[in-house]
Amino acid sequence: MSARRPLERPAFYALGPGRWRDLVTLLHPPYTAWHLSYVAFGAVAAPVIHADRLAAALLAFFLGVGVCAHALDELQGRPLATGLSDRALWALAVVGFVGAVAIGIIGVVSVSVGLAPFVAAGAFILVAYNLELFGGRFHTDFWFAAAWGAFPALTGYWINAQQLRVQGLLVAGACLLLSVAQRTLSVPVRELRRRTVALSGRQRLADGTTRDLDAAALAAPLDGALRACALALVLLAAGLVTARL
Repeated sequence: MSARRPLERPAFYALGPGRWRDLVTLLHPPYTAWHLSYVAFGAVAAPVIHADRLAAALLAFFLGVGVCAHALDELQGRPLATGLSDRALWALAVVGFVGAVAIGIIGVVSVSVGLAPFVAAGAFILVAYNLELFGGRFHTDFWFAAAWGAFPALTGYWINAQQLRVQGLLVAGACLLLSVAQRTLSVPVRELRRRTVALSGRQRLADGTTRDLDAAALAAPLDGALRACALALVLLAAGLVTARL
């Protein structure tokens, strides 16, 4: 099978068709890692960092966001065009959801009952956002940034500090804004990759130079920025955690 041209793929990280390739694509590896980095940022802002609690929080968010949320999202119109069956996607969603909530419950029992509101909020937003419940009221740009940006950071901070202080709130605010930036870049590039069937034009510069414009030319800088941000945030999170442990 010949390689796909760039904009024939629904995302820059999407692999060709195939069972394991579809599964990797479904996990949105750069974006999942991006949002897991927020958990780490929250943790390193805490006065004391507990490696076991951080590891548990990372696993819970991987199951919740990386597996459950993305499986539910794929069920809504197949945006990644994977060949995974509805049954397989539901199975992944249920396993991810149950696993994430189970880790949260273990945390409530072993760390503090104060974690319970975080577990409840995470379980609610997983379902409400990705299944677009309540008329899509929770499926908005704000809730994307709050749920996948601020919330992981707040959880990472609280599970280590067991209280909320200004430094945790500031980190959560920064992660919210980073998610706003992610959304600002990803929405137009998704439209170019998934909904645009034709695009043409010409750009004329002040020196008289002209450039042909097409979907690939417009998508390239957006995808490049998303790639760089994902890698930079993961490296930054890894460096900060390593420095604290």
